[in-house]
Amino acid sequence: MPTHHIKAEKKKEHNKGETQQHFFMQLRHFRLRSLWVTLTLFTYILGLGSGYLLWGQDLLTSDQAAQPESETSDISIIAGMVSQINPHDGFKIPAQYGDIGPKLLKSGAIDYEKFLLVYEQSGKSLSDEQVAVLENGSKEAIVIDRDNAHFLLNLFWALGLTNSNPLLEQGPMMKYSEGQIGRFASTGGWTIGVKSPTELYSSTAIISLTPEQHTLVEEVASGVYRPCCNNPTHFPDCNHGMAMLGLLQLLASQGVTAEQMFETAKYTNAFWFPQQNLDLAIFFKETQGLDFEDVDARKIVGRNFSSGSGSQAVKQWLGEAGLIERAPSQGGSCGVSS
Repeated sequence: MPTHHIKAEKKKEHNKGETQQHFFMQLRHFRLRSLWVTLTLFTYILGLGSGYLLWGQDLLTSDQAAQPESETSDISIIAGMVSQINPHDGFKIPAQYGDIGPKLLKSGAIDYEKFLLVYEQSGKSLSDEQVAVLENGSKEAIVIDRDNAHFLLNLFWALGLTNSNPLLEQGPMMKYSEGQIGRFASTGGWTIGVKSPTELYSSTAIISLTPEQHTLVEEVASGVYRPCCNNPTHFPDCNHGMAMLGLLQLLASQGVTAEQMFETAKYTNAFWFPQQNLDLAIFFKETQGLDFEDVDARKIVGRNFSSGSGSQAVKQWLGEAGLIERAPSQGGSCGVSS
């Protein structure tokens, strides 16, 4: 074969190879975009805490006829991860509400009418059970789920802010406030109390802890982070941190162990920050072959993964690995939510 024919054939094969490579890159890019849209839709709805959709097989069945098999498989994988992060039946917290609701009302931490109005204005009024928790207390075990995650966030925020606590009186909040304790999101942001946040701050013995229980709370709180900042729970400068501090105190007062407290923090964080924890679920599955439920609780809620910088590092790794597209992070705000 003449030399110029050989060169022409080689050029043709080269161009064909480039075209095929470009096609597969575009196909992969399309599938990742489709997967990310689905992922974002899942976590957006979960972030609302509405619980209006039934996740799992029922949701997938209606979509499968319209989806290519490969995309249906991707959606199934993500749906499975979502069901681990935010189980449909919720996560059973190893504690009871007790009388914290009535005590928070009596202390002025919660203005009952303002509290109800927050939910009514959003079109999601409090359930009869939630009203009972506030008015009468409850001996029922606490279960955090997609419907009540924001209710519990606000309830525990009020508890963490108001309950007398050496961490609030002698810890980082006082150290970094420069004499203006109301300057933080967790204090100044509490707008639905009868009293001002600075009046409420560590003002009332809602729950009593022994010195040993205080030590336990401090130990766990120093190891539990949240994706909205780089501070651990023992520096609760935002609503999520203050709410987690309140929850940890409630757990300690009822004899819960450190390991149980970390496990509770893991799933509570997951309901309050579903997007970031879905990122973590993908990361641990890809790098260690672990399902979310099998990841060590102390590890996943620690600084390397659940802090603001840790969460962003995980998202960057997933983006660079081509597992997700970079997209705006979704998570809870630091204000009163419904």
